[in-house]
Amino acid sequence: MPRNKRVWIPDTYYHISSRGNRRDLLFKEEADYKVFFKILRNVHEKSPFKLASYCLMSNHYHLLLNTTEQPISKVMSMVNKRYADYFNTKNNVSGHVFEKRFFDKPIGTSYGLLEVSRYIHLNPVEAGIVHRAENYPWSSYRHYFYNSQSQLLNKNDILQCLPGDEIGKRRKYDVYVNKTDENIILANIGE
Repeated sequence: MPRNKRVWIPDTYYHISSRGNRRDLLFKEEADYKVFFKILRNVHEKSPFKLASYCLMSNHYHLLLNTTEQPISKVMSMVNKRYADYFNTKNNVSGHVFEKRFFDKPIGTSYGLLEVSRYIHLNPVEAGIVHRAENYPWSSYRHYFYNSQSQLLNKNDILQCLPGDEIGKRRKYDVYVNKTDENIILANIGE
């Protein structure tokens, strides 16, 4: 049976996720995480995209990704193929690295962006790896929390969903991610 064709809506964020085959590890050591980011940067140079949130877990990853020039499927095909080639060569194995096609779901509202971004950033907390999202090194949350810069990350599309000045938006996002005073923030989103 043929697979359903993916729908691409230009300039729309998608929640992207991909898992290791048989739920095996995708990232076995620090170098693997770094290579994945290098691949993202290289693909970004050839096929620009916006990345609002990410989290690399040991056996899967999440991206909140938006493309305007190339379909999401083309961008993700390049990312996953390059990482699979690296992984197989490094580990002297062959075959599938990823369980199946990557998951993708378009996100159409400000509330949806906030929810998916929070879900992505809380992955290591929910897995019991860290107590707070800012303590996990392979997530974009650290850039939001510490207001640090990243070549790939576009924090503005998430922060603009919240009211206030830049500092206030970052504080509100921290409160929202950590589920404190959530109703106050949601009331101000306006959707």
